[in-house]
Amino acid sequence: MPATFFLWNAQTNSGAWLDLKDLPPSPRELPEGAICWIDLQSPSPNELERVFTQFLPIHPLSIEDITRLQRQPDEAPHFSKVEEFPDYLLVIVNPLEPNQLDSESGCVHGQFSAVLTHSVLITHHTGDSILTQHVRESLQKNPQQANRGPDYLLHLLLDYMVDQYAPTVDTILEELDEIESIIFQEPNSATLNRLLLLKRRIVHLRKTLIMEREVLARLIRGEFELVDDREVAYYRNVYDHLVRYAELLETSREMVSDLMQTQLAAVSNRLNGVMKGLATISTIILPMTLISGIYGMNFEFMPELKWVIGYPLALSMMVLAAAVSLYFFRRQKWI
Repeated sequence: MPATFFLWNAQTNSGAWLDLKDLPPSPRELPEGAICWIDLQSPSPNELERVFTQFLPIHPLSIEDITRLQRQPDEAPHFSKVEEFPDYLLVIVNPLEPNQLDSESGCVHGQFSAVLTHSVLITHHTGDSILTQHVRESLQKNPQQANRGPDYLLHLLLDYMVDQYAPTVDTILEELDEIESIIFQEPNSATLNRLLLLKRRIVHLRKTLIMEREVLARLIRGEFELVDDREVAYYRNVYDHLVRYAELLETSREMVSDLMQTQLAAVSNRLNGVMKGLATISTIILPMTLISGIYGMNFEFMPELKWVIGYPLALSMMVLAAAVSLYFFRRQKWI
C-alpha cells in the first residue's frame, strides 16, 4: 500500500487524504494552521528518505528504532518507549496483532511508532494496522477532529490500541474460570499444560502493558511541550484504562499460580487415594497370602494336609482374615 498523508486545512476547514508525492518539502511550507498526518505502512526506502530525511529530518537512531521490524522481521519488536528530541517526540508502543498466536507467549505484539511535532504526526507500522484503520474511519466521519492537533490524533491511536486489550483480558479471565471448574471436577495433565501456556501468555502481556503504562505516565505528567495541556485529560483516560487492564492481568497471574498449586494438590490427593486403595487391598490380601503360603510348603509331616476339612478350613481362615481386616479399617475410618 503506498504511503499517504491526511492534510487538514484550517483555512478551508476541510481535510483530505493525499498521495505522498504531493507532500510539501518541509512542514514550514504547509498552509497556516494546517495539520498533517503521514501514515507509513511498510514504506519503501525512498518513502522513508522522503519523510524522515527531507520532509522532517529525525535522528538516525530514531529511524533505526522505528524501522527495526522492517529491517529485521525475525527480531522482536522494539520495547515501548517515549523519547523527546529538540524538534519532535518519538513514541513506540506494542499493540496486539489480531488473530495471531505464539507457541511461547500465546500472543503476538507488533510495533507501532509515531513521530510528533506541533503540526505533523508521522506513524510507521509493518503491514495493516487496525489502529490507523480505525482513526482513518473516524476522520472520514468527522474530519474536524484533526483541527485539535497531532497530539489529539495520537491520543485516538493510543486509545484504540488500549481498547484492543479488553477482549484478550476477558478471554484470559473466562479461560481461568473454565480451568478452575475442570480442576475441581477432574484434574489431569492437560489442564496443567493449559495453565503453563496461559501463565506465559499473561506474563508476556503484563510485561508489555507495564512498559506502555510508563509511556502514558510520562505523557500525562505534562513534561512534553508537544502534548497540549487540554489533551492531557484524554491521555489520562487512556492511562486509567491501561492501569485497569494491567491490574486485571496481575490478578490473573496470581490466580494462575493458585490454580497450579490447586491442580498439583488435587492430583496429589487423587494419587494418595489410589495408593490408599492399593495399600488396603494389599493389607487385606496379606494374611490370606500368609495362610496359603504356610500350607503350600512341601514338608512331609504337616497333619493338616491329611485332614478332610483342611482345604475348606484354609479357605475359611482366609475369608475370616479378610473380613476382620476390612472391619478394622472401617472402624478406623481408613476406608
